[in-house]
Amino acid sequence: MELRTASSPKDVKYYTTERLREEFLIDDLFKPDDVKMVYSHIDRIITGSAVPVEKKLSLSAGDELRADYFLQRRELGIINIGGPGKITAGNKTYDVNYKDGMYIGMGVETVEFESVDSKNPAKFYFNSAPAHKAYKTVVIKLDGEASDDVVIIKNENKVELGSLEESNHRVINKYILPGQVESCQLVMGMTGLKPGSVWNTMPCHTHDRRMEVYLYFDMDEDSIVMHYMGEPEETRHIVMRNEQAVISPSWSIHAGSGTKAYTFIWGMVGENQEFGDMDNVEMKNLK
Repeated sequence: MELRTASSPKDVKYYTTERLREEFLIDDLFKPDDVKMVYSHIDRIITGSAVPVEKKLSLSAGDELRADYFLQRRELGIINIGGPGKITAGNKTYDVNYKDGMYIGMGVETVEFESVDSKNPAKFYFNSAPAHKAYKTVVIKLDGEASDDVVIIKNENKVELGSLEESNHRVINKYILPGQVESCQLVMGMTGLKPGSVWNTMPCHTHDRRMEVYLYFDMDEDSIVMHYMGEPEETRHIVMRNEQAVISPSWSIHAGSGTKAYTFIWGMVGENQEFGDMDNVEMKNLK
């Protein structure tokens, strides 16, 4: 597990491109038959991936957590961006297919990932946060039929925003948030841009009460997203490519513009789970 320390905005404005990428970019995700994890001191979020191809992969605490098992004091949110997969949480196995999500609560001792077809492996992306209470483990789907352990995203949590004229026509799908899938602090979802749109989260915002991580995907090999970060009056950018993630501290804006449409997963942890709790930034104040 890779460790990342917190950074001060007073220091970040002097970072080189290399240093910005070293501190905030998460690369080398989705390696075959490997689990990759980055532990950030910013709100103690863990960002990771698991790509089971020829074997099952297990989630372990490692030495860094000083825990008997990964979810001893944590909760976990997962979204599959690959082929059909299965996740075993405790003594039960769940089907988790393309763009399905899953929430696994504190106290589940074993988590295992596997693919249905090794030629089209699952790509499990996850965020994990410290937890204080055990909430129900469920699979989360964009549509279909609900059951005791399957939650279908409510219509009010599928939000269409923007317009093609403003290059930001997009649909926000909220997977984990109060009133739909309960958690201790993790809020998670996925935003897809419509063809012809390239901007997300603009006008931009910060939120002092929580941090955020973005995973950009559904991108061609030659496509990029310019991810904008930093304080509103001291902005910087990081060039993002397919299936790369970026850490956004609470003091930083987080917005992007791509060479063509893309999709991104967002995960937030911190003080407040209210989705609309944002400190909006007026366009005239960006520098």
